[in-house]
Amino acid sequence: MQADRGRWYSAYDDTYIDGSSGADADHRVPLGEAWDSGAPAWTAQERQDFANDLGDPRSLVMVSARSNRSKGGKDPAQWQPPAEGNRCEYNTEWVVVKTRFRLSVDPAEKHALGSELARCLNEEITVELAR
Repeated sequence: MQADRGRWYSAYDDTYIDGSSGADADHRVPLGEAWDSGAPAWTAQERQDFANDLGDPRSLVMVSARSNRSKGGKDPAQWQPPAEGNRCEYNTEWVVVKTRFRLSVDPAEKHALGSELARCLNEEITVELAR
């Protein structure tokens, strides 16, 4: 049996990936963005908990390597998923992760989130705080 089997859906670019070589696990909120938004005040354990958060499926997402590289460490003011149909989910889940870990939001990021989320259905979301 090959370890490189499987099929993943990358919502960022609305495509399917066959085999793990074209897929990446993406931190919805990049590690560098977390650092810029409050993580320096965390303990080493809290930073590890953020980096490996399996407590909420919205923190880590499988996406195409291409879209993950394109996103890099950018926030929503600098990058949006190429698949416009994923932008509501992407921005909502960005807010969820930022809220879950009590991370700050800068003015440009807040403006971009507001602009994108204004186009989305008004749905109730729940967040369990991680810290």
